[in-house]
Amino acid sequence: MMATLKIIDRHILNALKAVAIAVFVCLTVLIAANVFVRFFPVASLHWFDEIIELLYAYMVFYGAAALWITREHIHVGDWLGGALAKNERLGHAYGVIVETLVLAFAVVFFYYSWQLTERALDVTNVFAIPKKILYSCMPISGAVMILYSVRNIVVELIGAVRPQHET
Repeated sequence: MMATLKIIDRHILNALKAVAIAVFVCLTVLIAANVFVRFFPVASLHWFDEIIELLYAYMVFYGAAALWITREHIHVGDWLGGALAKNERLGHAYGVIVETLVLAFAVVFFYYSWQLTERALDVTNVFAIPKKILYSCMPISGAVMILYSVRNIVVELIGAVRPQHET
């Protein structure tokens, strides 16, 4: 069972990374093309802002969800946890508190991003893309964040109850 979950985790993480990297490459190409067209006006990129907004949102939110899975996003600068790690039970108890707060943030983020996505009835100006597509990256990444925050709480609880090394 755990092996299957790890495979699913790896596939979700790889998909999120692939989307973030592909979008970054597209952003780089489009921004370079926009700079080129400003110096050599051979074409009109009147649609540029619309696509950049879509791509940037997808890169930020799917990239954040990928970092959430690997626990690299929210733990930057967690100096107190390092000091508490000397006592493994205390370190895991602190981890439960932090992950519970993180889960609360993810739930609020998911709720409001879902509301925003559901209320978006208009379309973009140039391509007439429904704004729901533009905003969909937020509740999807929020759901991923909730799922992995719950997983992290369970891992921390197990570590607090049954530490690997008794201190």
